[in-house]
Amino acid sequence: FVFVCLVFFNACPGAPVSSRAEQCAAFNNQEFMGRVYDWEPFTEVGLEQQCELTCRPVGYRFYVRQAERVRDGTPCANNTPNDVCVGGRCLSEGCDGVLGSGLVRDRCGVCGGGDGTCERVTGSFLNTSVPLGYHRILDIPPGATAINITERRASPNYLALRSGTGQSVVNGRWAVDPPGEYQAGGTTFLYSRPKAGPQEQGEERGETLSAPGPTTAQLQLYIIFHRQNPGIDYEYYIPVEKRRDGEREVYRERERGRAALREISELFNSLLVTQSLSLSLPPSQRPCHGVLRHPPLKMLYYVCVCLLFDVCICVCVYSGSQYREIVCVNRHTDQDVHERRCDSATKPAPEEEPCNVHPCPPFWDMGVWSECSVSCGWGVQQRHIQCRQSFGNRSTMVHPQRCASLTRPNATQPCHPRVCSHWEISTNWSTCSVDCGVGKISRSVRCVSDHGNTVNDRECSDRLRPQRTEDCHMGPCVTNWYFTDWTNTCSATCGPGIQRREVVCLTGGGRREGDRGVECGGEKPADMKACNGGPCTPTHLWYTGPWGQCNTACGNGTQRRDIICVRKTGSDFTVSAASECSHLEKPSPVQPCELQPCKPQWFTTEWSTCSRSCGEGVQTREVRCLTADKQHNTACDLDSKPAHERTCNTIPCSPFEDENCKDRRHNCVMVVQARLCVYSYYKTACCASCTQSLNGCYGYMRR
Repeated sequence: FVFVCLVFFNACPGAPVSSRAEQCAAFNNQEFMGRVYDWEPFTEVGLEQQCELTCRPVGYRFYVRQAERVRDGTPCANNTPNDVCVGGRCLSEGCDGVLGSGLVRDRCGVCGGGDGTCERVTGSFLNTSVPLGYHRILDIPPGATAINITERRASPNYLALRSGTGQSVVNGRWAVDPPGEYQAGGTTFLYSRPKAGPQEQGEERGETLSAPGPTTAQLQLYIIFHRQNPGIDYEYYIPVEKRRDGEREVYRERERGRAALREISELFNSLLVTQSLSLSLPPSQRPCHGVLRHPPLKMLYYVCVCLLFDVCICVCVYSGSQYREIVCVNRHTDQDVHERRCDSATKPAPEEEPCNVHPCPPFWDMGVWSECSVSCGWGVQQRHIQCRQSFGNRSTMVHPQRCASLTRPNATQPCHPRVCSHWEISTNWSTCSVDCGVGKISRSVRCVSDHGNTVNDRECSDRLRPQRTEDCHMGPCVTNWYFTDWTNTCSATCGPGIQRREVVCLTGGGRREGDRGVECGGEKPADMKACNGGPCTPTHLWYTGPWGQCNTACGNGTQRRDIICVRKTGSDFTVSAASECSHLEKPSPVQPCELQPCKPQWFTTEWSTCSRSCGEGVQTREVRCLTADKQHNTACDLDSKPAHERTCNTIPCSPFEDENCKDRRHNCVMVVQARLCVYSYYKTACCASCTQSLNGCYGYMRR
């Protein structure tokens, strides 16, 4: 045995330094591989190396084991609280405070216990007819441990928790609290809810509340109901003796309450029948305080009835009151007016009289439905039905005979949690996945309902699922050469050629490529051999080239290809005259082609001659929208329509005009553009234009 004494000191001033960092820093001044490094702890190690001193140079990516074990008391490398290294072993602190004891608290909260001192309490809240708002589900008693409350599926509802005194702990006062830890009843509750986002329906668990316990006070579990309740499962453990004592105390309290209730009921009946304050026993009368808080109820007197053993039961006798409203009214219009207009001396005194003095009627109180008696198929749910009657501001259980005139609700109802399902093997075992060595065989296993249809695997028990795969042993693998048959045909139809086959070296049940058969013994078999298809006879045939492009950009057109006559001798080809192939049917060199339909487009004529030879004239042309077959159309794009006219000869005319020097032809502009003014005929026929051209005052129009 090794006794370890852990001594704890007060924290040193300044920044804390970990024990591992201090031990690694001790090697900073020591030479390693010819250099000196600054060392820091490296904790990304396996479970077996948690108590070794492994350090890494600062700024480098390699690490070194500097010592086989760290100093005793150093935290383990996994950073788990209360786990320390002692003698090179990582020891955890048990619930008894002893390192390495291995003791943990059981579900009853007992250190080292075996769950034998408590009982499991479990149930489900499946009621769907719940009014909107807060609805109490469960009272968690003091002493409860291992509390776990889970919503079966995500829903818009919320779990809420209150103390026994009604103080909100989680999701109170119509406010939704964030997930986290909350203190209540002497323990810490962990509240969580599923993350928002797209989810598969029925696949995501809803909200949860869990706590280790034990609780020191009673707690109340609520649901904030908005929509369909998917079901809430709860579970906790309660000490056996406390539960038995609680049950006996509840029984004794119930018996005392029944006896007191009979006395109170007789007392009330006598008071209500006689409407008198005289009682067989002397009452002590005093004002009622803190019993009823509803303003419409008026307290009459406080009556105490003494029973055996000086035990007294006190009740507050009360009734409601009616008040007569007094208003000032106009005699002529019968409308209410301000009371100052009436004579205050004649105002009637306010009066009140008791009302609703009869007792409240009894009613059936229905408890929460129990969990279904079966986990699948048809079962039964039960609930408690009590006859209750309200006295003052609280209701009390009374004899069922008082509710005899009322229809008694059902105490049981059928339930069907889900369809019963079972595993079914739908196929036989497959062949082994390998020819030799160890492989796998498989078969198909599915979850089938009692109706015969396939359902989700979650509907069947994982514990009873048959094996889907198993190992298979095909014996040791033998290394050898494997080859296929020779190809059926020679590579050449005539003359010399070759035949091939595939040759591989198989070892260990798999193919070995790239090693040239090193693992296989002996010489590799040939993978090709010579063959001869006989003497080659020359033949002529037409050779067709690829089709060319379509001769149109759109619509229907044609495309061509080259056709030549060739002579084939073995695998050699030579071009021959077309007459050599005349006995063969010649393929067509032309074929139709069809592209996308042609769209209408703009067509224009040539520009007309300029209307003036100088001083800015105008040229015009015709613009029309035509289809592919040159028919008029209106579907052309107006934004791309060519211009209909343009300006020309914008050069100012010469101020000195000779009456004898004029243009006698209409096409003098073209004469100038064609540079024909050097000829006397054109110079005379187009005198004005040629003169301006020679003076450098004529511009040429380009398009």
